[in-house]
Amino acid sequence: MNIKEDIRPISYVKAHAADILSQISKTRRPLYVTQNGEAKAVILDTDSYQEMQKALGLLKIIAQGENDVRRGRLVPQEDVFSKVEKKMKK
Repeated sequence: MNIKEDIRPISYVKAHAADILSQISKTRRPLYVTQNGEAKAVILDTDSYQEMQKALGLLKIIAQGENDVRRGRLVPQEDVFSKVEKKMKK
């Protein structure tokens, strides 16, 4: 993967939008868009974006769990399973 191939100025994006969307869908590589020589945006295919959102969601859950452990907010495993079993019986 050569990131230099995936950097384009906004003028190129405007002139070649359909080709760019086709390339992104096919390669699943993001396209970095520059304006006046500075990076301004990233274009992703929808599948990659959804996967990234799911991964971020999982990382947030893990971070919350680690924070709970640090603060001592723990529930014994037996209590959790007991509570789940009671709810399943209802």
